[in-house]
Amino acid sequence: MSDIIIKNKKASHEYEFIEKFTAGMVLQGTEIKSIRQGKASIMEAYCTITDGELFVINMHITEYDKGGFVNHEPNRVRKLLLNKSEIGRLTKKLKDQGLTIVPTRLFISQSGYAKMNIALSRGKKLYDKRESLKQQDSKRDIDRAMRRN
Repeated sequence: MSDIIIKNKKASHEYEFIEKFTAGMVLQGTEIKSIRQGKASIMEAYCTITDGELFVINMHITEYDKGGFVNHEPNRVRKLLLNKSEIGRLTKKLKDQGLTIVPTRLFISQSGYAKMNIALSRGKKLYDKRESLKQQDSKRDIDRAMRRN
């Protein structure tokens, strides 16, 4: 299958991931075609639970260029598919203050379905972000030194 992977690179910098899930998506025909072309963005997206169902909000999928009058709305609310027990567990944990659900990755599975990796996460403080950057820099320096030898 194709290697379409759309990442939310800002999420790991802004949030500390507590628990990760993989969810299916309910899409229209032209939406999946646009995703297969790589024309989607989850940088500003977030998830919410309403009436026991999980939805992704503010995810942008560009209109399919050959869609015509049956094209989809680019920023519509899309339903995510998780088990009832997983949604229940997320609902319980969201009652803690400061937790949110953030999409981290959008990809096409081996069977051809669009899937989204989401993470229950807590926002990082400024000093946590600095510490993360220091760790990344030191890891990068170590990797460079290892390659030279």
